[in-house]
Amino acid sequence: SRPETVSAWAQIIIAAVRAAGGAQPVSLGDGAWGIEVSGKDNGFSVADSARQCDFLGPHVYPVGSDQVRLHYAAAWACELAGTFGRPVVLEEFGVSSDFASDENAAHYYRQILHNSLLAGATGWIAWCNSDYDQLVDQDPYRQHPFELHFGLTDSAGTPKPQLAEMSRFAELLRSVDIGQCERGETDAALIVPSYLDTEYPFTSEQDRVYVREALSQSYVAARLADLPVALTREGDGISRGARLYLLPSAKQLLGPTWSELEAIAAAGATVYVSYSPGANGHHPGPWYPQLNAIFGVQHQLRNGMVNPIEDEKVTFVFAAGFGTLPAGARLSFSVAGTEYGRAYLPVRPDGAEVIAVDGRGRPALLLHQVGAGAMVLCTYPIEHMAALSPQVNPEATSTLYDALAAFAGVSRPVTVDDPRIAADVMVRADGARFVWLVSQAAEPVTAKPQLAAGLRLAGLDGSAVDGTVVLDPFGVSVFALVNIDDSEPALRE
Repeated sequence: SRPETVSAWAQIIIAAVRAAGGAQPVSLGDGAWGIEVSGKDNGFSVADSARQCDFLGPHVYPVGSDQVRLHYAAAWACELAGTFGRPVVLEEFGVSSDFASDENAAHYYRQILHNSLLAGATGWIAWCNSDYDQLVDQDPYRQHPFELHFGLTDSAGTPKPQLAEMSRFAELLRSVDIGQCERGETDAALIVPSYLDTEYPFTSEQDRVYVREALSQSYVAARLADLPVALTREGDGISRGARLYLLPSAKQLLGPTWSELEAIAAAGATVYVSYSPGANGHHPGPWYPQLNAIFGVQHQLRNGMVNPIEDEKVTFVFAAGFGTLPAGARLSFSVAGTEYGRAYLPVRPDGAEVIAVDGRGRPALLLHQVGAGAMVLCTYPIEHMAALSPQVNPEATSTLYDALAAFAGVSRPVTVDDPRIAADVMVRADGARFVWLVSQAAEPVTAKPQLAAGLRLAGLDGSAVDGTVVLDPFGVSVFALVNIDDSEPALRE
């Protein structure tokens, strides 16, 4: 379908609902699978849906080779859909009992619910209410029998563990009065290139999907660095006001955007860019019109050629302290990709400071002071390569992002040194704050949250927290975040 056809259909559907007296919020049930979220043009524009609908409703059933990426897949879809100014309801998600054990299905539900909440979702509709084995002889279930078992209860009405997760989640939301809560403010932004959502001449769907995969992995790394990010779409103009901007494994931005990023840095922000030549052979290399001047380097690229990464792992050795990383620190990154994507950017510093070198002594991370801020260049497409690596998370990019956040002065009330645990904050209208700790560990783990000065944690039941907390496998714990001398916020019965 073409977008104009879909738009006309949507207008007819919504008008019919209203003409029949329907006053409820309306959405299209299209799954928010349009090009702005998926990178693939299916005729449904998420931006157009946002102009016509009352809410956007992602449908998310991820598959992949990395457990943590799957646990954040719905959150990532909600983040992308949330850039269009409409409420986001996670309208379809779930798991077949034929594809996951009861225990693992419960873990999946818990992760999807809490991570999507922290990504801005305001409602959840699980697929589906119950199993229906009695339809095994009917199409399409005769051909897809696994679809019989997505229920929260089995065919006899017996609850499955994932129903208990839904119930516990709902009880928690009531207790903190989630309708009066919103996400905590963040000083960090993740840039979404317009090459994800726009079909420019001489670009392909492969380019757009590439962008989505790199961004998705970057989002996971930021989450595991306890670094909530606000998405800013290039097509809308890069939002100002953040202290840190992340542009992961970038091949393409519009020409004027590079000058805009340099101006943002000059005004005091830190702008991080990791290089990528892209994953295909179409003009491989950085589409950065002022690369040398902006980053304080002289690139050593050869026309039509990429510089292949020779090693199976890339190690960054820090020549100087940077953020939370001391001089001598070492970070190792997975190497993956096509003959084009598995490549680095050879540079010579020309005004930039080399913060880290690779295992062969080449510049890997460079810092260029620009006005009151800085441009940080990573010469390896670390997010792109991680996105293609199985069971890679948590990986070293989260450690680098943690250092970037510290260097940029990003405010984070709560952090946890263990990269398997993500920390985030929700704020209620009366000023009460709540901390979510979400574990990606398959075993129980003890964590010691690090709190900003003057803050402490308290249990939602008013109990004291002695400095360490224990999280169940893939567990989630929620606490009150209070000033040291304050009482705990009131909970709702």
